[in-house]
Amino acid sequence: MSTYLFDFDGTLVDSMPVYAAMMLRILDENNVRYGDDIIKIITPLGYRGTAKYFIETLGMDMNEDDLVALMTSRAVKAYTFDVQAKAHVIDVLRALKARGDDLHVLTASPHAMLDPCLKRLGVYDLFGNVWSCEDFGTTKADPKIYHMAAEKIGKPVDKVWFLDDNYNADRTAKEAGMRVCAVYDASSAEYTQEMKQIADAYIEDFSQLMASTQQA
Repeated sequence: MSTYLFDFDGTLVDSMPVYAAMMLRILDENNVRYGDDIIKIITPLGYRGTAKYFIETLGMDMNEDDLVALMTSRAVKAYTFDVQAKAHVIDVLRALKARGDDLHVLTASPHAMLDPCLKRLGVYDLFGNVWSCEDFGTTKADPKIYHMAAEKIGKPVDKVWFLDDNYNADRTAKEAGMRVCAVYDASSAEYTQEMKQIADAYIEDFSQLMASTQQA
């Protein structure tokens, strides 16, 4: 039996275009300047961490709680009704569960978007735990979150497969001791080589998951 800890955005669901457009629109509306790597930087941070980054690093003039509320309100509708699973995700998750594997989710997205989306897609009950970073009070940029998740799962950190499409999250999970399967997403395509270098496995499509993690 294998234990998997899945990211959500860009890994299980095709939500990164929605997420990126929403965050860039908020910055543009407030005339905040940002670099080309802004999405890569904020993706592991969660909404609270992203709000802090916008305010403390980019100089956005808004109350943190108000900014988090703005992000959340704009995202809830899309995740509840529109965001779809990536190709082959649902079938592979069901196959993993059927063979007795242990499945969990760890994502920067708040439960307000995460839970309704997974339930609409019919996969919420396949997971032993569905965690948002807010449940741990830290982000996927912090190595401690991977140790805390492994402890709650009840497995040594090096016995858990972590899957994410974000290079920074994959690198941090690897540094924390997890086995990493990097996942292709169009939003992070420019970091493909870096992800392949640090990961134990790399998949371009979810249909490759079972073979890739067995061989690694």
